[in-house]
Amino acid sequence: MPILAAMAISPRKIFLFLVFAGAIGLLLAFHKPSRKKLMQAPKLVFDSRNAGELKPPEGFDPTADTIPVVISTDEGRLMGAIAAINSIATNSKSPVKFYLITDKDTKDHLQQWILKTRLHSINHEIIVFNEEWVKGKINVRGGRQELASPLNYARFYLPKLLPPDFNGKVLYLDDDVIVQGDITQLYNTKIDETLVMAFSEDCNSVSNRFGLFMNTYANYINFGNENVKKLGMKPGTCSFNTGVFVANMTEWKNQKITTKLEFWTALNTEENVYGAQQGGGGSQPPMMIVFYGQYSKIDPMWHIRHLGWTAGTRYSRQFIMEAKLLHWNGRFKPWGRTSQHMDAWERYYIPDPTGKSQLTRKFRMF
Repeated sequence: MPILAAMAISPRKIFLFLVFAGAIGLLLAFHKPSRKKLMQAPKLVFDSRNAGELKPPEGFDPTADTIPVVISTDEGRLMGAIAAINSIATNSKSPVKFYLITDKDTKDHLQQWILKTRLHSINHEIIVFNEEWVKGKINVRGGRQELASPLNYARFYLPKLLPPDFNGKVLYLDDDVIVQGDITQLYNTKIDETLVMAFSEDCNSVSNRFGLFMNTYANYINFGNENVKKLGMKPGTCSFNTGVFVANMTEWKNQKITTKLEFWTALNTEENVYGAQQGGGGSQPPMMIVFYGQYSKIDPMWHIRHLGWTAGTRYSRQFIMEAKLLHWNGRFKPWGRTSQHMDAWERYYIPDPTGKSQLTRKFRMF
């Protein structure tokens, strides 16, 4: 065997190779995964607790004061809003009244999703947002044009959306949150006298620990603008996230907050006040200007955010389990193809009874 000798391959090695190749062939013969199976999406384990009737948690007090919660959403984010509502209703030890702000095209779909699922018993009111209120007042610079949605500015108009005689405190939550704690605790956040709001700061040890950049006013506001200069704000001041806040509506009305917010949104359509900076535009910069140095603070564990900034995990699972409120602010939403800690969100996911909305999940091999 001159060729084998030249290649220094013994007959024994050839025999072993043939045996190995034959074994692989047999395995492939008995296991021929179809293309459909190769492209199968990760299986979503639907939490059976979401299939039955909504039951209050242990320690629920039906005689406690009702907590008003405002959530605004549209058709593209309705899945998130439903999960947020479910998480609140599942874990709240006090009665809750939901004020759900949406557009006229989404109203019926939202109502069906509530009435045809375990959420049918929640105390709620669906309110159609008047988009004329923000017409000509929105100018979003930068890449995130979804921030130009009129409903993103619904939080500016709480006095017009809530009942005329509504006074006292209210909770506002973005639709991309999950509440794992008793929302009574968040509602009981103390707002100092004469102040309107309570926010969670971005520079506290919990939020900044995993931040991709330092959240300061310079990340959101154009400090070269002459009208901004007149305010005397410091660029290095810690920012705050406006996706979760507690508001005193009595003081909101007294201090004419809506008018002040409208001033800055309108001015931004004429001048570069905000939006071209790293933090982006939308509804956050006007609130940062109006409430500069004038707000109380929310317990950091009641607003664990940045879950939507990247698809990769930045928080440990133990930390996520201990958090009271999770916020997927950013591009990567938990109902999308991929996001951080989607299982924490899926725990409160309720399938759309109309079939219009379907979860999107990233395909995986095997």
